[in-house]
Amino acid sequence: MNAANLDRDSALKIALAARILPGIDVGQLLEILHQRIDGEINEESLKVVTVTDLKASFASLDGEEDGEDIGIGLEEMKEAVRVLWGEDDQENLPEIEKLLEPVPKSVRVAVASNTGEQLNGHFGSCIRYLIYQVSSSRLQLVDIRSALQADFTDDRNAFRAALIKDCDIGYFVSVGGPAAAKVIKEGVYPIKEIKGGEARLVLAKLQAVMDNAPPPWLAKILGENAVDRIRCSALADEAY
Repeated sequence: MNAANLDRDSALKIALAARILPGIDVGQLLEILHQRIDGEINEESLKVVTVTDLKASFASLDGEEDGEDIGIGLEEMKEAVRVLWGEDDQENLPEIEKLLEPVPKSVRVAVASNTGEQLNGHFGSCIRYLIYQVSSSRLQLVDIRSALQADFTDDRNAFRAALIKDCDIGYFVSVGGPAAAKVIKEGVYPIKEIKGGEARLVLAKLQAVMDNAPPPWLAKILGENAVDRIRCSALADEAY
């Protein structure tokens, strides 16, 4: 896969389109696009790609000349083309609330998300991270960060960990041991919330803990007492 000449927006569209197509990774989709587009791949040239182009290319990959039984539905191809054309609506993402002043005794939290304002993403494959500033009495969405560019890097987990390194806590539906180690190395405390749910409801539980008796690792982040940093890492390891 040669993505060196891709601009950022085009790369993100390709990565998102690949996620819509079952059994197709970014490298395969990029190769198909190189075959179907004359010249440079950019935001304008992506708009010439059609559903027919994708169907023919996928059929060729699968050895089905008539395009039947290729394992990818027509609706999925239509959705992928819509994304490549730049017509996706960002899934009705919530509005970012500008942080006008520091929030005392608060933590910055990253939430792995694939749709809307939901905690429903795995650390290593979510589309984006919702970034919140959270105190016991205040909950504010301060940023939304796309993670799709990670698909074009040599170390996806390291890229993702660096993307949220200014956060204190990360909420994920799942995160593997090696990935969790990279998150912890960046100073982020990983929490697995397997059931997921509405981000604000999940964080409301965190607020309740902050308001009552925060555990040592959280008290350390809040600056309430001097708990050894090693304790934080040990607790994170126990979660996995």
